[in-house]
Amino acid sequence: MAVGSPDQPFLVGHADGGRGQLGLRGEEAVAEWYRGAGYTGVGRNWRCRDGEIDLVAVDPGGVLVVCEVKTRTSTAFGSPLDAVTAAKQKRLRRLAARWLSEAPTGGAKTRPVRFDVAGVMEDRTGALVIEIVDDAF
Repeated sequence: MAVGSPDQPFLVGHADGGRGQLGLRGEEAVAEWYRGAGYTGVGRNWRCRDGEIDLVAVDPGGVLVVCEVKTRTSTAFGSPLDAVTAAKQKRLRRLAARWLSEAPTGGAKTRPVRFDVAGVMEDRTGALVIEIVDDAF
């Protein structure tokens, strides 16, 4: 599991918009975390009729990473990480296969693929706390 640092969660910014912007802020915060960790972004909010992939990146070792981002303001309905059910995992695998077959990936079709899940929580100050589970499924 990757977190912002070995000692504490990664905190990003403060609230600047309404609830409708929270998901976008969460995705941007996770993309920023990946960039800071040396990943190269290759896709974001890729959509097809079957669904959407939030983030696609290449890690420093060359592994293609498909990341599902879940952002929440509370755990009233469970952790953001719990929202990625078996059905959602299955859909993400199908979407990744389709992305690989359709996207101009510059050789990514031959790379190993990893699925990460990022849980983002907004704290009381409006800062975002990120928890990333590497190779989640």
